[in-house]
Amino acid sequence: MRNIYFFLFLGIGIQISSAQKTLTTNEINTFKSAVAELDRNTKTIVSDFVQYKHLSFLSNDVETQGKLAFKVPGLIKWEYTSPYKYSVIFKDDKLFIDDEGDKSKIDIGSNKMFRGLNNLITNSVKGNMFDDNAFDISYFKVNDYYLIKFIPKDENMLQFIAKFELKFDIKTSDVTEVKMIEPSEDYTKIVFKNKTRNTTLDEAVFNN
Repeated sequence: MRNIYFFLFLGIGIQISSAQKTLTTNEINTFKSAVAELDRNTKTIVSDFVQYKHLSFLSNDVETQGKLAFKVPGLIKWEYTSPYKYSVIFKDDKLFIDDEGDKSKIDIGSNKMFRGLNNLITNSVKGNMFDDNAFDISYFKVNDYYLIKFIPKDENMLQFIAKFELKFDIKTSDVTEVKMIEPSEDYTKIVFKNKTRNTTLDEAVFNN
């Protein structure tokens, strides 16, 4: 019986490992070129999203829903619509927060850490985070998507984010999911839905 269980788990392990395949150098270069081309041609991004916050002390993930608006070069608005109203806007090296009418502002221009986080958020939304100087990067194909893992090299960043994981649609090279894993292994996962690029987006959307 023990041997049966051993082979059963061995089979499961083989099945899991075979589902995740490391990309070859040529595949990586082709993929990165496609993402870069999509990035160059992107002026705006509008998307619905579902965010899952996983905390080890909770039995279920905390789920919130909202809308994302992005406009080059770096205007971003995360608007949470359910189960509460909350918005965060990155604009002009400042972070604007509106918590159901309670507004606040943080100057991130003089803070290297906040600036770095803002750049990471911007690049993760676009899907173009391929900076080998900033990350140890590994590339995988899993079923019908690419899974790219980014481990920050900056020691200060590692205090907050242990790893980023981005999922990309194989056909479109567009990012469909962003996962930010903390050193405690708690994580935030954002799944994009109904994403459109280059729609008309007035800058008034980013007014705080």
